[in-house]
Amino acid sequence: MRSKVTGAQRWVVKIGSALLTADGKGLDRAAMAVWVEQMVGLHEAGVELVLVSSGAVAAGMSRLGWVQRPTAMHELQAAAAIGQMGLVQAWESSFAQHERRTAQILLTHDDLSDRKRYLNARSTLRALVELGVIPVINENDTVVTDEIRFGDNDTLAALVANLVEADLLVILTDRDGMFDADPRHNPDATLIYEARADDSSLDAVAGGTGGALGRGGMQTKLRAARLAARSGAHTLIVGGRIERVLDRLKAGERLGTLLSPERGMLAARKQWLAGHLQTRGTLHLDDGAVQALRAASKSLLPVGVKSVQGGFRRGEMVVCLAPDGAEVARGLTNYSAAEAQRIMGLSSDAIHGVLGYMAEPELIHRDNLILV
Repeated sequence: MRSKVTGAQRWVVKIGSALLTADGKGLDRAAMAVWVEQMVGLHEAGVELVLVSSGAVAAGMSRLGWVQRPTAMHELQAAAAIGQMGLVQAWESSFAQHERRTAQILLTHDDLSDRKRYLNARSTLRALVELGVIPVINENDTVVTDEIRFGDNDTLAALVANLVEADLLVILTDRDGMFDADPRHNPDATLIYEARADDSSLDAVAGGTGGALGRGGMQTKLRAARLAARSGAHTLIVGGRIERVLDRLKAGERLGTLLSPERGMLAARKQWLAGHLQTRGTLHLDDGAVQALRAASKSLLPVGVKSVQGGFRRGEMVVCLAPDGAEVARGLTNYSAAEAQRIMGLSSDAIHGVLGYMAEPELIHRDNLILV
């Protein structure tokens, strides 16, 4: 099972507020420097990294001298606005010491629930990762409201893992992992080293809420693991204060709790696609495109499309039909119906000339397509 960690090529690392602010004393730059050094080591070993950082509200609280996390939305937003400045600056300066570039990404729930914005965010993150830049992601607490918030950065980290199709989600927390009982009250509690994310027995041992600084507890981490599992990612819940924790995880040491998905990454993603019952349009393909999809499992390119029906938007599910009318596949389109009509029958090289831009060279990428 730990080979899933050592062999993972794309990690999402989430670090909680209590760790980042030394339990509310202000940003712990010394601890951040240690984590950064380890992340740089992973980067040098070929691991692609995305960092999800809590701590904006907690850092702002520290600067304002607040001890208890406020409940009023305007106070939370004010604390986030103040704390975000120092948080991002701290990460940037620490990575810069190792000549690593970073990028700040602030997300709201709307960014990941709206298909167009979801795809835009995914494209941006993919581009940053391919450029060797380490994205630093946080919830946009300054503008978010109760109705559209993620609720905690564990959930955000899981959705980011889905977004970038990560192999591994690492949640660094102030506990060593999940235990079969609350170790704060039961000295005989035993660490759960490995389990299936969908194991219902874990619900009984994941009780408890977050501390004064954060919003999450072990329940949110279990929920995050289950969300990450939807796209086939493994999740490690592990103590962030364990010495050289990221290095030791990469080396295969049995630390923390590893929660595995029911299916592998590709199978899980195809299962998710298959669950999309509503389709928004139809693409009529030529014989060459049908052959490419069925025999070679390739992406659908604009050149293989003969006609377009429907009023779909980018990121919505469409049906692909063979010349005889039989359904061949369905998938998430990279272009709207109006755009698809303009580029159908053309090579990918011609997309930019026709539209003035090229979102993706494929009309539907093979990872977002399921054969019927």
